[in-house]
Amino acid sequence: MNNTRKIPSKKQRSLEILIRLKRLYPDAICSLNYSTPVQLLVATILSAQCTDERVNKVTPSLFSRFPDAPSLANADVTEIETLVRSTGFYRNKAKNIQAACQMIVSEFGGEVPQQMEQLLRLPGVARKTANVVLAHAFGINAGVTVDTHVMRLSQRLGLTKYADPIRIEQDLMRLLPQPDWENWSIRLIYHGRAICKARNPACQACELVDICPSATLPQIKVLTNG
Repeated sequence: MNNTRKIPSKKQRSLEILIRLKRLYPDAICSLNYSTPVQLLVATILSAQCTDERVNKVTPSLFSRFPDAPSLANADVTEIETLVRSTGFYRNKAKNIQAACQMIVSEFGGEVPQQMEQLLRLPGVARKTANVVLAHAFGINAGVTVDTHVMRLSQRLGLTKYADPIRIEQDLMRLLPQPDWENWSIRLIYHGRAICKARNPACQACELVDICPSATLPQIKVLTNG
């Protein structure tokens, strides 16, 4: 008996994966706690090399002391460092947070800009952070957020051959409908945490196994024409 299964094209596969992820994780929302765009920007900067859970433990005290861009811009940076110390790389994060808020105050009237090009000028802000802020603070899907989970799963699912986040994002933007760019990332992150872990992915429990070129179940052999 021939157990070989032919997998759909990349485009077909990405849309089917999206449908299944929506069913698996219907309430996928940003897991960072914030009240304003500035607070989301700060929380996202803090989330680099740190869990969202840890960030959410730090930000209540930080935002109670410094709730907006002007207060962060004029803060004693050592106080910011103390408040964010447990997120790791705290000196660099504190410096970038203050410098970004100073630019927001001096160049953007105290409000977080809503254009990718302007956001990327802020210290400590690359496309990952900018995509999160635009999508969740302003409802603007300007790109696909690519973190380590999205990178790993996009490669395993055969949707990109690249290791560079920018190239991965470009591939995903071509494959996915723009309204789903950000919720794709969140759902893929959920799936990466729960099932498709970096070590020992639980292929036997994965609902994407039949369309995944990297599935390790011995009875499934897959081919791709994507």
